[in-house]
Amino acid sequence: MLRARRCLLRPTLAALSLSLLLGVAHAETALFSSDGYRIALYRSPTPNQLDGAAIIDTTALQALLKQTPRPVLIDVYRRQWLQGRFIEDQPHENVPGSHWLANTGDGDLSAEWAGYFARHLTALTAGDLAQPLVFYCRSDCWLSWNAVKRAAAMGYKTLYWYRDGLDAWQAANLPVMAAQPEPFP
Repeated sequence: MLRARRCLLRPTLAALSLSLLLGVAHAETALFSSDGYRIALYRSPTPNQLDGAAIIDTTALQALLKQTPRPVLIDVYRRQWLQGRFIEDQPHENVPGSHWLANTGDGDLSAEWAGYFARHLTALTAGDLAQPLVFYCRSDCWLSWNAVKRAAAMGYKTLYWYRDGLDAWQAANLPVMAAQPEPFP
């Protein structure tokens, strides 16, 4: 009987130890880089503020789209990149008129991806740092938060964060269009 209890106790203790170890590892995972960019758990609740940008909802975005100059819409949703090309593993849609700068919302960008982001922003704004820019992704997505922060660091002055992104646009039954990422590099 004692031997049977030991046999049952060992796996239970091993499972408990493993769960405690994984819990500690998860708790020690850094969420932000030393530069303040979100680097983990991108799909989680986002803050209600962002220095250097106005947070807008769907109604405000619709109003902005009627203004002159019209803002440039930037979708930063991720797309798998493999062997020098984007892999279309599933269709992606965005707000009509958007430019999809895939993978530029990551917290840690390589020099190549940072260059891709900078080149496209310069081209899309004709170098005008006052050109209004609206960044978005999905709801509860830190990728667009990172992209706004990065654009502000580059000197762009008129920044908007469409915090609930494509999910809010679709929930309002507004039109979407099939999207392809802007060419890399």
